[in-house]
Amino acid sequence: MKDAQDIIPDQAVGTVVIVGGGHAAGELATGLREQGWGGQIVVVGDEAHLPYQRPPLSKAFLDGKVAIEGLLLKPLATYEKAHVEFIRGVRVDVIDREARAVHLSDGRSLSYTKLAIATGGRVRALPGEDAERAVAAPNFHYLRTVDDALRIRESLIAGARLVVVGGGYVGLEVAATAVAHGLQVTVVEAAPRLLARVTSPEMSAFFEETHRRAGVDVRTGTLVRGFEFDGERISAVLCGDGASIPADFVVVGVGLLPNVELAAAAGLEVDNGIIVDELCRTSDPDIVALGDCCNHPNPVVGRRIRLESVPNAVEQARTAAATLCGRERPYHMVPWFWSDQYGIKLKSVGLCEGYDRVVVRGVIGAPAFSVFYMNGEYVVAADIVNRPPELLIAKRLVGERPVVDPATLADESVPLIKLLPAAKSG
Repeated sequence: MKDAQDIIPDQAVGTVVIVGGGHAAGELATGLREQGWGGQIVVVGDEAHLPYQRPPLSKAFLDGKVAIEGLLLKPLATYEKAHVEFIRGVRVDVIDREARAVHLSDGRSLSYTKLAIATGGRVRALPGEDAERAVAAPNFHYLRTVDDALRIRESLIAGARLVVVGGGYVGLEVAATAVAHGLQVTVVEAAPRLLARVTSPEMSAFFEETHRRAGVDVRTGTLVRGFEFDGERISAVLCGDGASIPADFVVVGVGLLPNVELAAAAGLEVDNGIIVDELCRTSDPDIVALGDCCNHPNPVVGRRIRLESVPNAVEQARTAAATLCGRERPYHMVPWFWSDQYGIKLKSVGLCEGYDRVVVRGVIGAPAFSVFYMNGEYVVAADIVNRPPELLIAKRLVGERPVVDPATLADESVPLIKLLPAAKSG
């Protein structure tokens, strides 16, 4: 059998510069070698750390159960063996497509043969003058990086009063971790329910009840209008309904904005992310984009989407590596996500939208159950709680779109795999 170096296309030589140092960038760097890239690979990231996993930042890492080394995607030795070079703690300021070069914040320039943009996203900031002042407060935190998590972890002191602004995955995971450390936690969410962007009212109610039972004060449909200060520190969160919530510290998680400014300035097509095709190619054939920052066509969903998930970053890295090496590996992944709260392992498949029927397999609130969302005869999404074996089958139900009888789907005496076409499930 020939090895990768024996069969690489002629164009898989030269220099690939990867802009960004997150999950997608780390997977792409080693994936390029696996696909047979024979030239130089340089990763430029503005953080001082090697590529690391972000999901544990609001869970196991924040809880102190995982060290920084345990977050790393791969040890340095793996990158060294693959001859991947890192330039860390440095920003790419300009992409010069005509000169085929990037200009760095430290004054250096790098020439490229192919370019990959994996700039990820940044936290969505709260609006208002108070919010701008709050950023300078030592007890106000956003959570996106390992350094953010380290600062928050220092405040996890039993009895402390934490106000979490935002009832999405990150905010709820921080709340669950803080409660386990004995903190008094209030979650303030502007939407009428928790997790409103990602799941159904039934699952929102389940998670709200779970947090309330744990002692969290959950306030939905509540806007944050400002803060009270005691010197430089925040002393209370002021709400639109007139409430003032005392706070020893505040953590904000109200979404993510894709980092597209660099691409836009370079003249690449941008619309809620960097526009790419099914091969991760941008409007410049020598530039790919991947991960949280890109907007891609998804045949499973039937439209363009931008996904903020680890599975998306990993799969797009594989597609982008193949594309840069002159091969075609179209990206056709079924979207899926996960969250851990109070020992509840939630796996979500598909996008919870466009459904007309909710089918519960088991009982919502039981130790383990699944909720399926159907449009007509097809499953379009699923929420799976503490039932890991059902994840792969749910992916196939969403991706392959077999006709499903709702009554059979709800019947736990019928193995879920029986709902797949016999020729594919055997």
